[in-house]
Amino acid sequence: GLSWRPLRRRTPVLRELTLTIPAGQRVLVTGPSGAGKSTLLRAIAGLLLSAGYGELTGTVRIDGCDASGYPGGVGLLLQDPLAGIVAESAGRDVAFGLENAAVPRPQMWARVATALADARFPYAADHPTRSLSGGEAQRLVLAGHLVLDTSVLLLDEPTSMLDPETAGQVRRAVRRVVAERGCTTVIVEHHLDPWVDFVDRVVVLGSQGQILADGAPETVLATSGPSLAAQGVWVPGMASPEPSHIDTALVEPWASPPDTLVEASGVRVELRTSLQSRRAGVAVALDDVDASLVSGRALAVTGASGAGKSTLVSVLGGLLAPTCGTVLADPLLATRKGRDPWRWSSRDLAARLAWAPQSPEHGVVTTSVRDEVLAAARACGRDVDRSKARADGLLEVFGLGHLASANPYHLSGGEQRRLMVAAALAHGPAGVLLDEPTVGQDRLTWAAVLGAVVAARDAGAGVAVSTHDQTAVAVVADDRLVLCSGRVRP
Repeated sequence: GLSWRPLRRRTPVLRELTLTIPAGQRVLVTGPSGAGKSTLLRAIAGLLLSAGYGELTGTVRIDGCDASGYPGGVGLLLQDPLAGIVAESAGRDVAFGLENAAVPRPQMWARVATALADARFPYAADHPTRSLSGGEAQRLVLAGHLVLDTSVLLLDEPTSMLDPETAGQVRRAVRRVVAERGCTTVIVEHHLDPWVDFVDRVVVLGSQGQILADGAPETVLATSGPSLAAQGVWVPGMASPEPSHIDTALVEPWASPPDTLVEASGVRVELRTSLQSRRAGVAVALDDVDASLVSGRALAVTGASGAGKSTLVSVLGGLLAPTCGTVLADPLLATRKGRDPWRWSSRDLAARLAWAPQSPEHGVVTTSVRDEVLAAARACGRDVDRSKARADGLLEVFGLGHLASANPYHLSGGEQRRLMVAAALAHGPAGVLLDEPTVGQDRLTWAAVLGAVVAARDAGAGVAVSTHDQTAVAVVADDRLVLCSGRVRP
């Protein structure tokens, strides 16, 4: 009878949920965005028992022990990998749990090396964590869990930020480790196909936090496949949905934009790899890259994890200054500080170019969902009534209307990501830059996000999207730019 209701939410995220998982079982938990999948993992890990931001009823026990004090150990890979990094170097980060367990040093570093290899982490153990991409961070945090001899492994969309090839390698590593250890494994995933032949059981949560289906994968798919797809689950063998039709009045630029909003030429970006050492090295994130943000067109930036996609989106959006090269806005967008977007004030930048970050929690600036969507409009002095109408319309489009008064930090990862997209569109900037906007989305919310992108583009906005989602690229992209190790691939 487990229920969980976050503060300022009228209805529970989990509602009277009863679930028993035998030791050693492999379970795939799926369901629509916001159904409580990540919350369930946190409950199993014992994190809700000590959380002071909601109302919990019911119990969670592992092998007869309270989940918060289970001696066998529970490994939880969070949806936001950056939240799981605790050290400045990759090796020390993976070794953190072993150090706490007083594992002898020679044995510890041998296990760290094995875990980094299993997770397909692309750098040496001394590589700084500060310079990692989202996908690289995801692999590092996964290594930190694989290195421990936990009897329960909880994985929240463990490959969501990875390119298809790397994702396949990581899934094979997880399968091997789980098979060798026989640990109880619970995987949260919107897409069933990559895991359905690995798990013993599929549990489907509904939008009200209740169990809709529970059984062997073949049974659940045979009896409930079409109905699950209708609720948003990515069922194997079913075609992707078409983008939703979105009223352009909700997403159109506030004023007519110029033809070319921002043009980057010969851009090189070097990032410091440490905040502490004066002799810190640099990582070359972009090298001799040309790109443009054009009105009425959508640019898809693709490439392997760590290729520089997020960096390029940040440069085009004025959030990061180039080390070399030029990034210039059209003269019609220039401010008193010139045409370099990275020199503009926060207010001037927000009025012209909007950005939705890869880690949506990092973009939150208010304490309610509705205020978050209205924040930029208020800062830019937009018309109040029109702004509120756009904000409320976007919240409904993205399935967030019932959460208008909720705290953004209490949303699911997919809900937070849609909130950031809504916040980027509501005030009508000329350019919209979205970093992995389809991560963590079910079929229905995926269609809504892409529908909003298409509508904004068709209304004249310049759009740039960094993504591993090739289906999304096929739907929205007018132009494509593929990065490989910071350079444009011919």
